[in-house]
Amino acid sequence: MKLKNYLITTLIALFALTGCHTVQGVGEDISAGGQAIEKAAQ
Repeated sequence: MKLKNYLITTLIALFALTGCHTVQGVGEDISAGGQAIEKAAQ
């Protein structure tokens, strides 16, 4: 039973960390795109 709880906790933590990294990457991509548009407008 403890092994099952450990595996579930580990998987939840893995998905949470992966999700955060993905959201951060999308934010950086959007920021870079905005900066490129800003440079082109000047």
